[in-house]
Amino acid sequence: MLSKKDLDEQLKKAHRTAEENDAKRRAETLGFPYLDLISVRVPTELKALEIVKEPEARKARLAPLQLIRKKLVIAVFDPREKEAAAIIEELKKKYELEIHIASLSGLEHGWSYYRFVTEEAKEITGKVDIDETRLNDLLLKIKTLSELTKEFEEFKSPLTSQLLEIILGGSMGLKASDIHLEPTEEFGIVRYRIDGLLHTAYDKFALHNYKSVIMRIKLLSNLKLNITDEPQDGRFTIGLKDRDIEIRTSIIPSEFGETVVMRLLDPLALKVNLEDLGWRKDDLVIVKAQIDRPNGLILNTGPTGSGKTTTLYAFLKNVTTPEIKVITVEDPVEYHIAGISQTQVNPDAGYTFADGLRSILRQDPDIILIGEIRDKETAEIALNAALTGHLVFSTLHTNDSVGAIPRFLDLGAKPNILAPALTLIIAQRLVRVLCKVCKVKREPTTQESEAIKRFLEGLPARVDKTPYATPSFHTAKGCEACGGLGYRGRTSIFELFEVTDPIKEAIFRNPSEMELFTLAKKQGMVTMQEDGMLKVILGSTSVDEVERTTGVVPWLHNTDTPAGK
Repeated sequence: MLSKKDLDEQLKKAHRTAEENDAKRRAETLGFPYLDLISVRVPTELKALEIVKEPEARKARLAPLQLIRKKLVIAVFDPREKEAAAIIEELKKKYELEIHIASLSGLEHGWSYYRFVTEEAKEITGKVDIDETRLNDLLLKIKTLSELTKEFEEFKSPLTSQLLEIILGGSMGLKASDIHLEPTEEFGIVRYRIDGLLHTAYDKFALHNYKSVIMRIKLLSNLKLNITDEPQDGRFTIGLKDRDIEIRTSIIPSEFGETVVMRLLDPLALKVNLEDLGWRKDDLVIVKAQIDRPNGLILNTGPTGSGKTTTLYAFLKNVTTPEIKVITVEDPVEYHIAGISQTQVNPDAGYTFADGLRSILRQDPDIILIGEIRDKETAEIALNAALTGHLVFSTLHTNDSVGAIPRFLDLGAKPNILAPALTLIIAQRLVRVLCKVCKVKREPTTQESEAIKRFLEGLPARVDKTPYATPSFHTAKGCEACGGLGYRGRTSIFELFEVTDPIKEAIFRNPSEMELFTLAKKQGMVTMQEDGMLKVILGSTSVDEVERTTGVVPWLHNTDTPAGK
């Protein structure tokens, strides 16, 4: 025997079927296409809904669904009804109409999206003007993750916009680079990436609040509200008095709902002064000599999020003058730099790295920045540009600097072009900087002191050993100044691989990475790990940070291993 719940479900299903069959008959009679607004995924758009106000739409029993240029798609119960006919005639004056017949239940589903239009609709423009007073209050209150957690726990307002304001304000207060919103079976979670590591701020969001925030973000990012099973990417801007912060939004479906990552691009967070990136003096001499050359290819290698693009922007700022033409092709343009022409790849429009590079070469540039070399075609064009009087900056995904040459050869680059075109390969990682207020000093043990001494003696002569004469180690503690994390900000550790004549000769022999590494060390290369340990000895970062990004430092833990090996 059926339970009351099952019986109600069957009756509801039968009623829906009868409704849709009736709509199909009406559509056939009237000569319009039928549309099931509930079963079929229809991307209802805010800009379409705003064309007809909700009270008028309900009275006329119609719903605007999509606006594509001048074409407006609408669903209507019966276009012959007086109110519907009047609105349709008015719409025909401005738009090319595509009319579908729908059931009343389907229209109710379409009208449900009006709730996202009514709440502070003026803000749904791709730009959010955050209340400066509330933001300043938030920034005063939120100094640590625990304080932000408390703010979430005490949030009582029904306005989704104010909840999103806390999420965004918290990211600014904690100087986060990314915000991660993740659903579980029972709650929503918000996490922040601070100095490269993720930290949970709140893991008890009620799911109705979580879903409301996701919808709000979709609206701001101009994404489809009712598409929940496909990835979507968008963007919006936070408008502040002194600057605009751009937000890149990525949404993907997951087991319990939609997962959102928002990347914050704050102009104040961009270090484009070359000297501020963490170079040693001897490395900076090499870099400045190479970027002052009139031609050649300078590569920056490393994984995503290792600071490669920031370093290349710093190069551009250092060399850009009114007398030279600088053009970039990026994916995407992360920050805008005055005085240069920046373009963004768009594969849907046929504008790839290779296409963009071919096009900008016709613009007679002196310096070119290519966001990334991914394929043979882009590699060949970049190398040939470097050989024909252009200074080219680009990035490549390899683990270290010497790996760039085998990677180029794997892409199909010809040794006779690669060898003369390459001038400098940089490998880079980001390590967190110890908080200057609370870091704890520790004197090295006798064994550690001996290992450090051997390490310093093994470095090339160009490295000035004077600053490292009295080594000491520091560890993280945590205080109000650093939000309780023990670290504040990040710096880069570098590895410079100059492509000298011996390296050029080796390229023609299709060398292994080991052979290239041996040649590089012979000519005085300092590895990323070695650069990191020099920063440890100066007290800038910790051994834990260097090992997190470059692996175990063997000579520090095993005194039988020669330092620097």
